[in-house]
Amino acid sequence: MDKNKIYDDPVLQVQGLNIHYGKFHAVRDVSFNVNAGEIYGLLGPNGAGKTTTLNAIEGLLKPQTGTIKINGINLKENLLLAQANMGVQLQHNSFQPELTIEEIIRLYAGIYGVEMTKEKLINVLQNIGLLAHFNKRFDQLSGGQQQRISLAIATLHDPKLVLLDEPTTGLDPQSRRVLWEYLDGIRDKGFAVLLTTHSMEEAESVCDRISIIDHGKIIVTDSPDNLIELNRNNPEVIKASRKGKITLEDVFIGLTGNGIRG
Repeated sequence: MDKNKIYDDPVLQVQGLNIHYGKFHAVRDVSFNVNAGEIYGLLGPNGAGKTTTLNAIEGLLKPQTGTIKINGINLKENLLLAQANMGVQLQHNSFQPELTIEEIIRLYAGIYGVEMTKEKLINVLQNIGLLAHFNKRFDQLSGGQQQRISLAIATLHDPKLVLLDEPTTGLDPQSRRVLWEYLDGIRDKGFAVLLTTHSMEEAESVCDRISIIDHGKIIVTDSPDNLIELNRNNPEVIKASRKGKITLEDVFIGLTGNGIRG
């Protein structure tokens, strides 16, 4: 992570996003960019607007106002072309459980129009550490292995933008670290990555920048290290600290409150 990196190559541009559910204003004038070669975290309590924002970017719901551009393509004007430039890893996988790893990869490669040679298949399996398990059924795999396949599928077509919804939820520490290393590799290839997470450790470990969203509004955006440094003397953050050393979780609690949401 380069703390001095200048972010001027936006792949995802979100500007003035507003989303209502009836009278409930779920997302309020949200704006941010995610750049090529950047992992950007969207953090917030339950109900803060993270998933709603992600759904709008995916094209699953229409905002009342605002624009979303992916690789310069306006989502509203050309939904299919914009979606072709993104890969999505969902929190809950829905792959066919009876298919083997190889069959799933070949199936989705066909859907994306990607030629899957034997050499490329081996390379994909090696990258996710599952070459020795290529003939296992999906339902025989651990949660971490399933998440690695999901991430590989999301990037098969080399999308400009990768969207990840809480990618390591429920994984053990070893599986999380493997997935983090894979994310580092994606960033190094120039992908723009947007992830939502409840894990402050994850955000601090893999994200170049984060935005904290609360009550539908982005309240702060910066690198994890800068957020910690800038809020080191914030009374609410100091109050949230449990061990004296200020962490990103302390900053998060100090800025959003300690009340349980949802």
